[in-house]
Amino acid sequence: MSKPITEFIEKYYLHFNSAALVDASKGYVAHLKDGGKMMITLAGAMSTAEIGKILAEMIRQDKVHIISCTGANLEEDLMNLVAHSHYKRVPNYRDLTPQEEWDLMEKGLNRVTDTCIPEEEAFRRLQQHIVEIWKDAEAKGERFFPHEYMYKMILSGVLEQYYEIPRENSWMIAAAEKNLPIVVPGWEDSTMGNIFSSYCIKGELKPSTVKSGIEYMMYLADWYPKNSGGKGVGFFQVGGGIAGDFPICVVPMLYQDMEMTDTPFWSYFCQISDSTTSYGSYSGAVPNEKITWGKLDITTPKFIVESDATICAPLMFSYILENS
Repeated sequence: MSKPITEFIEKYYLHFNSAALVDASKGYVAHLKDGGKMMITLAGAMSTAEIGKILAEMIRQDKVHIISCTGANLEEDLMNLVAHSHYKRVPNYRDLTPQEEWDLMEKGLNRVTDTCIPEEEAFRRLQQHIVEIWKDAEAKGERFFPHEYMYKMILSGVLEQYYEIPRENSWMIAAAEKNLPIVVPGWEDSTMGNIFSSYCIKGELKPSTVKSGIEYMMYLADWYPKNSGGKGVGFFQVGGGIAGDFPICVVPMLYQDMEMTDTPFWSYFCQISDSTTSYGSYSGAVPNEKITWGKLDITTPKFIVESDATICAPLMFSYILENS
């Protein structure tokens, strides 16, 4: 089988960050071949960066077994799915004046670095359908997680009329079709979370209709022991922040607070990050620091690729798909 990405990076990626990328990719492949499972965490704006083009295939081929992501990444994959032609790219974003930023806002274009998400075609297009699903669940006395409501919307087919990219390029479609476990800490800090909050403030919905972050931790605390046998569960972190910090804490919580002292540590760790290793930030912490918090073992394979995830993650995922 042809392996063009493998051949390219093994020929040219020999030192420093490029070598770390190769080592981490090989470690991921070895973890899967030994029967291990993998969590991928998504921070930043990876969905708007169209990571779905490669992440969806990772999901379809069972190279990822659970995802932790921000509410933004959960919804922005679907926004791109239904409104791609209405997005506006701003390659000169570094040169924009405050007035030019204001002009984009008045046009309903919400900028994420060099890409503007169209409010009407993206946010409101999803809103009109998800609100009905929320209200229907509440009327039936049902409660679901944020990602489960998204799955319901996808699988109902109501969004198909809007599709503007191939469905195989949406990681959320791939996840919904697999019923992939997802954890979305801090979902309130997202457009759909804000919209849900507004309906609660207006008295049209109850906060309890969407399950909470505490319930997500309980969900993960149930999932992890059931899936950490054998080679265990690896942790592949794209960026930093809550998408990574929340789920990695399930291990010390089970071990220390639940006194489940046979809980295995995460059995592989890799972070793609451009955060400076300094100043006490979680994103900038080297993996060894996590040993002191009861998250990683001394023997856990540990990697940091200090670079831009929009460059590195597609290369690494392609390598993994070619070799596992």
